[in-house]
Amino acid sequence: MNKTLTMTFIAAISCATAACAATDVRSNATKLSDVAPYPAAQKGQVRNVIWLPEKADEDLFKVELVPGKVMQTDCNTRSLMATLTAEDLSGWGYTYYELTDVKGPIATMMACPEGTEKEAFVAAQGDNYTVRYNSKLPIVVYTPADIELRYRIWSGSEKLQSAQQQ
Repeated sequence: MNKTLTMTFIAAISCATAACAATDVRSNATKLSDVAPYPAAQKGQVRNVIWLPEKADEDLFKVELVPGKVMQTDCNTRSLMATLTAEDLSGWGYTYYELTDVKGPIATMMACPEGTEKEAFVAAQGDNYTVRYNSKLPIVVYTPADIELRYRIWSGSEKLQSAQQQ
């Protein structure tokens, strides 16, 4: 009986340890306020936080920020225009971003057949939407409240190629 109880206890501890190791403790336990005093979102804004997982050789990765909103679309190509500005967190040396001047939607003017209407994510276009990959700090982006922030991770090859001199 004692041997069965001991084995059950060891199995339970092993499962709990494996479950704890499999989760990203930092993103679940760390609050933004634990990292630095980032400003609160202003009225009409939302503060978006992206916690990146640690990767080997993070210099080979970039993060593309894709702000936008879900809206009614059809066969026409649509986009929004917006300005993304990098701001310094005074006294800390950390960067956060503000998305402003959201305009649009801009659309092509093709005659679409009936039945092509659908809801789709329409991304904003602009400069500097690709930022450095750094798992040690969160990416903090302030957007208007009606804008959703999505992102994608880009990776590069370790192998460099030479340009032709002409």
